[in-house]
Amino acid sequence: MEEYSWVLEFMPQGHATDLRREPVVQLIGEQFFTLLEASVKQDAAIVVGSKLYVGKEARGEIERIRRRITYNELSTGAKEVLPMILRKVIETQEKRFVEFINKATPISIRVHTLDLMPGIGKKNMEAIVAEREKKPFESFHDLKARVSTLGDPIGIFVHRIISELEGKEKYYLFVRPPFQPNEGFRR
Repeated sequence: MEEYSWVLEFMPQGHATDLRREPVVQLIGEQFFTLLEASVKQDAAIVVGSKLYVGKEARGEIERIRRRITYNELSTGAKEVLPMILRKVIETQEKRFVEFINKATPISIRVHTLDLMPGIGKKNMEAIVAEREKKPFESFHDLKARVSTLGDPIGIFVHRIISELEGKEKYYLFVRPPFQPNEGFRR
C-alpha cells in the first residue's frame, strides 16, 4: 500500500466518459510506483508534480482512491510528466537506489540483476561489481565517479521503471507487477 503519491495529472472535471463528474487525479506511488486514480476533495489545490498523502489516515486533498490503473490508462499529459516525476522521486530516495546497486545479485548463472538495467551492459556491470567490492557506493555522484563509462544513473532507473510500468519486463525490480484478472484463482 502506498503512503505517498506524486501527481501526474489533474482533471478538474474528471473523465469525459464518467457519469458522475468529479475532480480526478492520476498519481504514481512513491514506494512501489503504483499507478492510481483518485477523487479529489472539492476545494483541494492540486499541482502536477506535488506529493500527496494517500494512506489510510485522514487525507488532505484526496477524497478516495478510485482504482489502480495501468500505464495505458494514463492521460497523454501524465505520460509526458512521468519521467520528470520519476527523476524527482529517485533523487529524493537516492540512498534506496544506491543501495540497490550495492546489493544487486545474480539472477542465474548467465544473468545479473544489473544486466536488466538499461544502459549498464556487461562491461559496466563488471566495473560496478568490482568497485562495490572495494567499497560500497555512497551516492550517484560516487557511482558515476568510480564507473566513469556509466551514463546518467538516475536516467537508468527512470527508463527501467517506465519499462516495468508499461509491462514490457519479465522481472519486476521496482514496480508491483500488474494484476492479471485470472491470476490466483483456481476452480
